[in-house]
Amino acid sequence: MTRGAGAEDPTDVLVVGAGTSGLALALQAHDCGARVRVVERRTEEFRPSRALILHPRTLEGLRPLGVVDELLTRADTAPVVDLHLGPRVVTARLEDVTLPGTAFPHPVLARQAEVEAVLREALARRGVTVERGTEFVGRSGERAVLHRDGALEEASFRWLAGCDGPGSTVRTAAGVTWRGRPYRQEILLADLELEGLLPGRAHVVAAAGGLVFLFAIGERAPWRLLATVRSSSSGAPFGQPGPPVPEEELQAVLDASGLPVRMLRTAWSSRVRLQHRLAGHFRQGDVFLVGDAAHAHSPAGGQGMNTGILDALNLGWKLACATTPVPGGPAQEVLLDTYEQERRPADRLVLALTHALFWGEAGTGPLPRALRGRVAPLAAPAAPALLGWSRLTAAGMGVLAQFHVRYRGSPLSVTSGRVHGTPRPGDRLPDALVRCGGRAVRLHGLTAVPGFHVLLERSAPAPDAAALGAEPGAPGPQVHVHRLEDRPGEGGTVVRPDGHVGLRAARIDAELLSAWLAGARGRP
Repeated sequence: MTRGAGAEDPTDVLVVGAGTSGLALALQAHDCGARVRVVERRTEEFRPSRALILHPRTLEGLRPLGVVDELLTRADTAPVVDLHLGPRVVTARLEDVTLPGTAFPHPVLARQAEVEAVLREALARRGVTVERGTEFVGRSGERAVLHRDGALEEASFRWLAGCDGPGSTVRTAAGVTWRGRPYRQEILLADLELEGLLPGRAHVVAAAGGLVFLFAIGERAPWRLLATVRSSSSGAPFGQPGPPVPEEELQAVLDASGLPVRMLRTAWSSRVRLQHRLAGHFRQGDVFLVGDAAHAHSPAGGQGMNTGILDALNLGWKLACATTPVPGGPAQEVLLDTYEQERRPADRLVLALTHALFWGEAGTGPLPRALRGRVAPLAAPAAPALLGWSRLTAAGMGVLAQFHVRYRGSPLSVTSGRVHGTPRPGDRLPDALVRCGGRAVRLHGLTAVPGFHVLLERSAPAPDAAALGAEPGAPGPQVHVHRLEDRPGEGGTVVRPDGHVGLRAARIDAELLSAWLAGARGRP
């Protein structure tokens, strides 16, 4: 067994798993000052995308990392969906849904593989290369044991991030429980060539046996099929592509959907077993669980990839703060504990939401079957009016986008003095129009740089930049100070690197700012 450079090893954060969660975590931690290493068991880059949707909150969170423009270039930014409700077809254009207070008013369709590629390329530009074919196999004291090319390596690190999926080896090595149960249904995935289907849009069929999705963004053929069926006994690991699906079974699913299509070719297919589970803890000492390693649920609502990225963006900057050359202590423990305190309740709500949606989409009982097979076609005439009700669609889309996620009970959410209205500490910062530097700007544009952002009201005293660690080269995430010239008062707001409000003060001064920033950096 070879040994890393020990105390000389430059790794602050060892990320196990190079899916979207691991890559986003590595990118944010790096941009906030940490030295990261990313290892990935898989040797090949291609794996079929199970996730296809990026929600607005995820795009907001990724914006400071400088990857959103490229993501949107590779995405379908104006998805059109044909809802097949019995004999009636209702067309929904997601670009017609307008979520207020954001630069990204609706979801976009983006293959998980493309998202991974964009994040991986961004890391490579920063000098961080994903080490493929390198598997985490356990711990040897304070070191990680990695296997590559038949040899073992002991690698040192300060913090270990398990982003290695629902069968997480990191979670098992840490002894963290994995609570929940499997579903009675599984999903069929396939890339197909089809005849008879209107191209350039997604098709969703509400069939009694379950929903059938056809997306025009297949990776090895024009169409991607996603359908729910009763679970088989394939024995494949949960959440991972299993054995191929016979062509006659795929054609039977298409026939049962009622779509007038004929399958010409199957480029690839797989069964994926489903479960809904939540890790007992998201932190165990120097180990953190992120994404599918921390929670597993159905694909309903397109929450999986998005929730994992939001986990990563909550944690990356905190690990960067905890790797600066400052002695650890109680303040650092308080900071790192906020990851589980903030994200585990949020992820538990996501599990509840996806479980309820999946019951409606794929439940095998008489009630969900009747809702899909009988009620949905009867309600079809009212669907255009409901889809045209902007407040209703925006409310539903806001729930799926996770705009409701708040960390108001977190130790990092602090109010000083009597402040009114929203956002409150712990809330997501809305993308309001403000005046700064003599011009009108959006808050999300103002804060689209990694680090902390101090938003001062017009008459608030200017803090000393050096005292706040805002000067270039200071350890950890940088602090950026902005004066909002159209906001009267002497107060201010501090925005965390993940876009949530940390501090709101009716009157702000350097002492108050320094105290909050010390806590947010895990310093005494």
